[in-house]
Amino acid sequence: MPRGGPSGAPLWTSPFRPFYLLGALYALALAPGWLGAWLGLWNAPSGTLPLALWHGHEMLFGFAAAIVIGITLTALPSWPGTAEVRGARLALLVALWAAGRLALWAGPWLSPSWRAAIDALFFPAVFVAVAPQLMRTPNRLYLLLLPVLAALAGANLAWHAGAIAADASLAERGLRAGVYALIVLFVLKGGVLTPIFTGNALRERGRGDQAPFVMPLDAAAVAAVVVLAGLDLGGSPARWSGGAALACAIVHGWRVARWRGWRVADVPLVFVMHLGFGWLVFAFALKAAADLAGFVPEAAWLHAFTVGALGMMMLGLMTRVVLRHTGRPLRVPRPMLAAWAMMFAAALLRLAATVHGLGHWAVAVAALLWTAPFAIYLLLFARMLVAPSLPRAPRSIEDRLGPR
Repeated sequence: MPRGGPSGAPLWTSPFRPFYLLGALYALALAPGWLGAWLGLWNAPSGTLPLALWHGHEMLFGFAAAIVIGITLTALPSWPGTAEVRGARLALLVALWAAGRLALWAGPWLSPSWRAAIDALFFPAVFVAVAPQLMRTPNRLYLLLLPVLAALAGANLAWHAGAIAADASLAERGLRAGVYALIVLFVLKGGVLTPIFTGNALRERGRGDQAPFVMPLDAAAVAAVVVLAGLDLGGSPARWSGGAALACAIVHGWRVARWRGWRVADVPLVFVMHLGFGWLVFAFALKAAADLAGFVPEAAWLHAFTVGALGMMMLGLMTRVVLRHTGRPLRVPRPMLAAWAMMFAAALLRLAATVHGLGHWAVAVAALLWTAPFAIYLLLFARMLVAPSLPRAPRSIEDRLGPR
């Protein structure tokens, strides 16, 4: 292949490369940019909406979307067997994502309608890129990705509709819908990868096998989240959404306990995924506590999921994928272990700041602890993301069923 254009440059050979690189770089800009605006050091480009809603949008539909789409598009060829999105098609998706980010930062110069028109293109484009091939796969379970992508697109549009109408309530509901869409994807994809990687690690170390999948339990885990989302977004009484959140905590707690993640505590690439699911269960419990008894603020469960669950899972999979796909052994560099610890600490401190009102200092430290892991990630892996892969090493048992 020619090396000069998107079709041949290493950066455009697999979706994880540009999306991880740009997502991590965006993390370095986003958290400090929001923190400075929150502290009153400069004006935020939040337009007609409060700063918190602009920040939430860019954390979810900007940063998290880049990482999640990078993970998902990279895994699809190994699972349903679709053709990899690469070259010019990949460059177009990345350009649409980047255009959305520029539009959201150009609040003072672009009208809300123009920002919506630009930013709304990304998720439909991803949908169009994968839908035709997924429709032809024998395993129809992979089609579940399509309603998740549609939900993300719809949630993003709802946020922009709120911005156009200067309706913070509508924008907040769109943001919350996006969170629920990511939770469903987390439960679906993470709920497959985590037990598979756990079983592989156990067999490789002669510790037996993983508990088999129980489809009714896995289906109940997804259904419980969908019910909770419907009740919460539909404005049902707090006792209903709180009861649904409690059911989610119980179902997901049972599901996660069956995986017995403590047996792979010495396998960091796997154990970090279990920590992510632990934060998910905790988030549901916090949601139940907020709605049923008012013990904690409503925002507590959102921070537990976005910083704790999503942060730990994303960093773990970003590390695994870049090592595996660039031909390196699945050995975690020590600085990356420190990065995971920082993310865990960021989640604890952000949660404590929300629950106990610790003040600006705690939020600022939590933001720095959240940002630092992505700086470490780039220092370790940025060169791998833009350079050609090494020759593939023989696949270990632990990695055999992972994304190629």
